[in-house]
Amino acid sequence: MNTFFKLLILISASEVLGQASSIDYSEDAKLSFTGLANKYGQKTEEYDIRSQGEYILKLFRIPGDPKRPILFIHGAVDSADSFVMRGNTSLAIALARDNYDMWFTNYRGSRYSRSHARLNPDVDRAYWKFSVHEIGYYDIAASIDFVLTTTGEKRLSVIGYSEGTTTMYVLGSTRPEYNDKVKIFISLSPICYLHNTKPFMSVVLAMGPVVNTLLQAIGTEEVFGLNTTTSAIINELCSPKNNGYNTCLVNGLFLLTGSNPKEIEPEFFPVILGHFPAGTSRMNLNHLLQISHKRKFANYDHGPIRNMAVYNSLVPPEYDLSKVTMKIAMFVAKNDNISTLKDVALLRKRLPNVVDYKVMIDEEFNHVDYVWGRNTHKTMFPMLFKILSKYN
Repeated sequence: MNTFFKLLILISASEVLGQASSIDYSEDAKLSFTGLANKYGQKTEEYDIRSQGEYILKLFRIPGDPKRPILFIHGAVDSADSFVMRGNTSLAIALARDNYDMWFTNYRGSRYSRSHARLNPDVDRAYWKFSVHEIGYYDIAASIDFVLTTTGEKRLSVIGYSEGTTTMYVLGSTRPEYNDKVKIFISLSPICYLHNTKPFMSVVLAMGPVVNTLLQAIGTEEVFGLNTTTSAIINELCSPKNNGYNTCLVNGLFLLTGSNPKEIEPEFFPVILGHFPAGTSRMNLNHLLQISHKRKFANYDHGPIRNMAVYNSLVPPEYDLSKVTMKIAMFVAKNDNISTLKDVALLRKRLPNVVDYKVMIDEEFNHVDYVWGRNTHKTMFPMLFKILSKYN
């Protein structure tokens, strides 16, 4: 178990390498989403919305033209912070300059959405009984409805990253009426299949079920939460006094995501640690493990007895991707060890309306560069902006 945590601890430490800048990174590490947006010249609004099951979700807004709404969906163990952490060169701040009306989800169980009308996440294990299915089916649907109701629009654009893309594929396949509410879905590092992940990510996925069993045995349902023991270990292991750059980036995160050291400067490292990981449920990560091991994009496997009660079948049904009829633009990278070109090709064949497919030119572009890359505003943003303008 210590080995596993060491590996996944390495996932939390983000990126590092480069030259110093004038940005006060020590301050950015401590600021909230609203604090970061305000620091870089953007007004924000915060909303608490109610999702199915009485989960209370935090939705951030950087107001712009209400006729051009965009919903951002973050990745696993993350939060909306990743879209603003790069300050003036982050995706959110860059799009704010074009007067888009931007809305940012926060999954149930993450740092900003760790609330419930009845359950206390610190003591009620029932709070953590959710996976990517509930996030997509309930939380993303509730977020889309709230944005459209508030703006008065009938459709919006969506930008999803990593597991944020998975939630949209769940939603589009299980609640087809939501396809008509989406102008364009920009899918950054799409994840539906995890058949062809590369080492060292493939090693972590292989050992994941053992760790899941151990976490169940000790009653751990929240993982990588902001105030958990795991996060405390991460911050200690990845601190400068422990040579956190080498421990957590070179010999850690990059083994999982693909290595691209030119994109991360040492000064940015504490910003990542200040915001990531942001927490999720054991069940959510286990669902991703199941997708990998069973080689199927399917509902959560509760075991044969529970499956019969939930699905009227011994095995969970696969998601029908032919029902995901929204327009989709995919962004993929050759050096992404998690969302590999082979797995995205499997997904692309099953989707009926992929209108654009971009392979990043930079051969070293990796899984985290989409949101944290130092030069992503130069390499990816122009392509993304062009697609957005076409459908808005």
